[in-house]
Amino acid sequence: MPIAGKGMLLTSMNVDAADETEFNRWYDREHLEERVAIPGFLEARRYVAHDGNPKYLSLYSTETFEVLDSPAYRTALANQTAWSKANIARFKDMIRGVARITISRGVGRGAVLGIIRLRPASSGEEQLRAALREHFDPTKPDGIISMHLLENDPALSKPLTDNPSASSPGAGDWFVLIDATDVNAVPAATARFAAFKSQTVSSGIYKLLFDLAKNDLGR
Repeated sequence: MPIAGKGMLLTSMNVDAADETEFNRWYDREHLEERVAIPGFLEARRYVAHDGNPKYLSLYSTETFEVLDSPAYRTALANQTAWSKANIARFKDMIRGVARITISRGVGRGAVLGIIRLRPASSGEEQLRAALREHFDPTKPDGIISMHLLENDPALSKPLTDNPSASSPGAGDWFVLIDATDVNAVPAATARFAAFKSQTVSSGIYKLLFDLAKNDLGR
């Protein structure tokens, strides 16, 4: 699999323009390193929207899905730093997906990411997964490196900024990730999923800002 591990945490959010400098400094100097250091976390990638909403997106890969509900991760969530608490309080339009990587094809990761958010129909997950699998060919078109399917766990996928007891209709959403070398390669790859328009919630194109792997720590 081009993505190391079998679990993925996806977070995406907006912040007010006045807070962006501090937000980016916190992400780059504390937050990614702190998360990658958690046992079972392997890598984190940070993106900014080329054409998409929310503006910021992060992906955290884990050895197994179970790492995302482990005591170590829960301890980290319950013991945020003061800097983290201040920045998390500024999040707007937050999306948080705790997901299994169920399809992953291709080799490597690109500097551009296409993303399609899907909402499976009730009891239609197996049929949707099988239909999507037929479109996961990263060799066509040119400029596509790899393609992946993330399937959220509805019980764990709750925005940190929301009331934990509130309903979250998007908690069980899925995400198609398209790793590419060029923003111009993404639209053609995204168009291959046009047959799933009725299940599509949103789509976007993001550019890589920062990639941090476990073996980068402590150097």
